[in-house]
Amino acid sequence: KKEDEMTSRERVKLALEHKEADRIPIHDSPWRATISRWKREGLPEEIPVEEYFGYEMVGMGFDSTPRFPVEVLEKTENYIIERTSTGAINKNFRDYSTTPQLLERPIKEKKDWPPIKERLYPDYTRVNWVSAFNTYHRARSEGKFITVSGGWGYDILQGYIRSDQLLMAMATDPDWIREMILTLANLNLKMIKMMMDKDLKFDGAFFYNDMGYRNALLFSPETYRKTHKEADEMVFSFCHKHNMPIILHSCGRVKEIIPDLIEVGLDCLQPLEVKAGMDLRELKPKFGDKLCFMGGIDVRAMADSNPLAIEEEIKSKIPIAKKDGGYIYHSDHSIPKNVSFKQYKRVMELVKKYGEY
Repeated sequence: KKEDEMTSRERVKLALEHKEADRIPIHDSPWRATISRWKREGLPEEIPVEEYFGYEMVGMGFDSTPRFPVEVLEKTENYIIERTSTGAINKNFRDYSTTPQLLERPIKEKKDWPPIKERLYPDYTRVNWVSAFNTYHRARSEGKFITVSGGWGYDILQGYIRSDQLLMAMATDPDWIREMILTLANLNLKMIKMMMDKDLKFDGAFFYNDMGYRNALLFSPETYRKTHKEADEMVFSFCHKHNMPIILHSCGRVKEIIPDLIEVGLDCLQPLEVKAGMDLRELKPKFGDKLCFMGGIDVRAMADSNPLAIEEEIKSKIPIAKKDGGYIYHSDHSIPKNVSFKQYKRVMELVKKYGEY
């Protein structure tokens, strides 16, 4: 590594401070099934994908579930049915290449919540410390940007209560949902603090909460304020006190809620799903002075048999997005298995070409 070359940590930090580095930072999330395909097509077996493509961020987390015993209930060569640590039952393809089918949820009515809430207390055994320290020190030595990951909102609650019921309850009993979200947010905050007390010093936080689908938000900004706002402000302000900028992963069309997210202190929005109408060329000029963006490059263009499709996608977006910093490359969701190794290598070349300052 050349002396004058920037580390990933410096590069990502600058981007999140709305400053230009040597080039835009690069990070991505290929599916497990995609990595298997790439290995068949030439990705070296012994080199992890994040090393091969130079991804710049390393995330670390903890278990924030009620920790019910995980059980395999049924498996065939195509699918697997499991009870998860939230007490839910999911059916997945064996390569886990799609969203699971949700068969059963532990909260069917309000009285099912208190016994679960009792299990949501902070505890040292929620962190796999051996692996945490190894991951942390290794990432530090390689100059990566290290984030702590977590989540507590609507998206997490889908592991406890059926989505349709949850959306109804958000409208009819927002105080109950707010209490559930606050319980989980408190657990997240205390676990982050516990890790920091053990000298794990994070560069940022990466939180998850899908709030949109293809056409719109799943609930109104008004409902967000009633159910999520207090919890988000609480955790975000804790992170800011410890110099940790916040990246939020929220899929779907979440444009309408951006002003609220800026207000509660969000620093960076990810992944900007193109098919849901999240367009960098529109978002950057509108919100770029207050918010950073990560993602927004259409995976459908990556898989397109015409190589001009992805070049056009990157050429038309990255130069706008990278202006004055504030942009980190990522796909607009995660890389599905219909993108070949050759196609993705070209994506990386183009991102470097158009992402230089």
